[in-house]
Amino acid sequence: MLGGDGMSMRLSKLYGMDIFTDSGKFLGKVQEIVLDLEKGVVLRLLLEPISAANKDDVTRQLKEKSVLYKSVKSVEDVVVVSKPVSVELE
Repeated sequence: MLGGDGMSMRLSKLYGMDIFTDSGKFLGKVQEIVLDLEKGVVLRLLLEPISAANKDDVTRQLKEKSVLYKSVKSVEDVVVVSKPVSVELE
C-alpha cells in the first residue's frame, strides 16, 4: 500500500474535490488520481474518469482532462492549481 494508511486517507480526500485555478476559474472535480508507485508520488489529477478503450484515447484524455500535480499550489477545502488543464505529458 502506498505510504501506509495515512497516505491512503489523504489520497481518498482528494476524490471529488473541486479544482480551481489561482485566478478563480473552476476546472472540475478530481475524478481519478495518477500515481507513480515506484516513487510514491501523485503525478496527475484527472477531471473525468478514465473511460478510454485504447492507448491513444488514454493519452488524449490525460492531455485534455487532467492537471499535473506539480502545478497544485494548495489543497485545503478545494484544490488550487497554477495552470489550467495540462497540455503536456511527462
